[in-house]
Amino acid sequence: MVKPPVSTIGDMPISPHASAPVMSQVHVGAATHCPYCALQCGMYVANGEITPREDIPANSGGLCQKGWTAAELLESPERLTTPLLHGNPVSWDEALDYVAARIEAIRAEHGPDAVAVFGGGGLTNEKAYQLGKFARVALRTSQIDYNGRFCMSSAAAAVIRAFGMDRGLPFPITDIARAGAILFAGGNVAETMPPFVRHLTAMRSRGGKLVVADPRVTQTAKMADLHLQLTPGTDLALALGLLHIAIADGYADLDYLAARTTGFEEVRTSVSVWWPERVERVTGVPVAHMREAVRILGEAERAMVLTGRGAEQHAKGTDTVTAFVNLALTLGLPGREGSGYGCVTGQGNGQGGREHGQKADQLPGYRKIDDPAAREHVAAVWGIDPADLPGPGRSAYELLDALGTPRGPRALLLFGSNPVVSAPRAGHVTSRLDALDLLVVSDFVLSETAAMADVVLPTTQWAEEAGTMTNLEGRVLLRRQAAAPPPGARSDLEILRGLAERLGCGEKFSADPRTVFDELRRASAGGLADYSGITYERIAAETGVFWPCPDNGGDPHPGTPRPFLDRFATPDGRARMVPVDHRLPAEDVDEEFPLYLTSGRVLAHYQSGAQTRRIRPLTQASSEVFVELHPHLAERLGVSSGDRVRVRSRRGAAEAVARVTASIRPDTVFMPFHWEGVNLLTNPALDPMSRMPEFKVCAAAVERCDDRERAA
Repeated sequence: MVKPPVSTIGDMPISPHASAPVMSQVHVGAATHCPYCALQCGMYVANGEITPREDIPANSGGLCQKGWTAAELLESPERLTTPLLHGNPVSWDEALDYVAARIEAIRAEHGPDAVAVFGGGGLTNEKAYQLGKFARVALRTSQIDYNGRFCMSSAAAAVIRAFGMDRGLPFPITDIARAGAILFAGGNVAETMPPFVRHLTAMRSRGGKLVVADPRVTQTAKMADLHLQLTPGTDLALALGLLHIAIADGYADLDYLAARTTGFEEVRTSVSVWWPERVERVTGVPVAHMREAVRILGEAERAMVLTGRGAEQHAKGTDTVTAFVNLALTLGLPGREGSGYGCVTGQGNGQGGREHGQKADQLPGYRKIDDPAAREHVAAVWGIDPADLPGPGRSAYELLDALGTPRGPRALLLFGSNPVVSAPRAGHVTSRLDALDLLVVSDFVLSETAAMADVVLPTTQWAEEAGTMTNLEGRVLLRRQAAAPPPGARSDLEILRGLAERLGCGEKFSADPRTVFDELRRASAGGLADYSGITYERIAAETGVFWPCPDNGGDPHPGTPRPFLDRFATPDGRARMVPVDHRLPAEDVDEEFPLYLTSGRVLAHYQSGAQTRRIRPLTQASSEVFVELHPHLAERLGVSSGDRVRVRSRRGAAEAVARVTASIRPDTVFMPFHWEGVNLLTNPALDPMSRMPEFKVCAAAVERCDDRERAA
């Protein structure tokens, strides 16, 4: 595919197919990025047509089914264009006046923490930054978090503990093709982000080997040279067993460990009890397969250890990732070009969304909100007294769980998330939302959560606004506006500005994304995620800039594609190895609930499905929630493919269509989370460090629906 030539309006490159401008310096048509996963594939959008870009290394001319059909979102008949107040259309002034008045009344009666904010990992950097600032400056509340807590938090906590800094892939994605071996634990990129597969395919075409650890025979596992089909909830035991073998079989890089790490001896002692035969009994993975996996990694000139949500979304997710990081460090991989540890970020701005302040404990630049120096720096940028900044608030599930309770928030402003579908123990979360005095949702369609709201604010969507996104490799990209929004829709930045004006601080909030980004640059300066040397012009000229990228004045910083080559971001420059130990899932199987339930994604859909379930080709490809069962289990239950079954856990029940497949373990069932269903069942047990819920494993039972229920 030949890339179309690009013309420019101002400094914004656009497609040659553009028509007359529809607003200041914006044409209908632009070089932009996909609205879905963290690859942030480059695409041209012009007159409702999508063409892949070849200048973005993450996709290099490829798109998945979701990307190819993304333009249908722009013409969705379910599009919201008028604010709704208690279900009735109202003007923007009526809606914003009502929200501001209710906020003021609730704060006056219950205090500033009675108003909460919940964001999303798909928001642009500008919106994530402004949301955090709005909560702390306009609302003066500590109660803000976002759905990225359900995605990347365990990996982030583990790598900050080990390396001092969290960047999903601390190397360009193109380094994957140069590796001689990759262990991928808990990731199914063949379905969740298909253009990623080209990098794995390039690696294997050069003789590299792929090892996949997953309870299911996923499309990614089918690509692998070796599949480690472990019992759900035992990823940590598997990592400890692999590390034990690596040390015992002589693959530990002792020179590297001495020069670049601390804590190896303690880790060596801790894993001595995880001999391979014990690990086989816990995980179900044969000893021979574990030894082969370590041999593949240990003998490769360059190797990588990657983790995904399958290994991370557990109540012990931080320790699980730590164990895989310890394995990578023992083999001498992190900080070597073409090798390393990386976390494959999921949401569109899962990386940037957690860097600039919409997390409960963070300020822009990946600063900690309880750090006095960080508070002073950011307060100076915002023009407020550091003492006026609130402290850390509740994490995502804890925030949702506290809504409407006597000591919890009474109002919630929600942007870019759909917790009625996506939160664990979703039935309980729905009841908490229902208990609020005020629920305000900004969305472009009436999602399941928006349908509950007192006020719905119709917002612009991906191709109708400009802003930056940071993809899974830490590359800051420019999402250009490619289409005019429908009359009546406003951007989230405009919504926040309108509310701030009514709350008496409108002068501190701009609705212009470039102005907000320039302020973000100043606020992030000197932080771990330093964007101060990045500008819209540089991103456009260089097709993205890797952070950290400090402002060096007249000598521009080149950006940092591989931040750990010389030292890690710890005080002494060494990676910290931390001993961890396996423990059972927060909820193990028993006689009443004898099966492991795990969840994940399918090729056609994304996240809660609020976008993809409104695109005809994607709903035709996958139209309803299903549950995978092994043939042996199906036979015991008297279930055939196509039958309706009921899946139960201690938190509730959900019905789904049975799919009988040998790709699942006999003791495990799988349900996708793009529809209401599986998250009615999932366990909200939290990781003690990351506060990640245990999405990936809980105890369940399955039964066949009788004929009367099926007819109903």
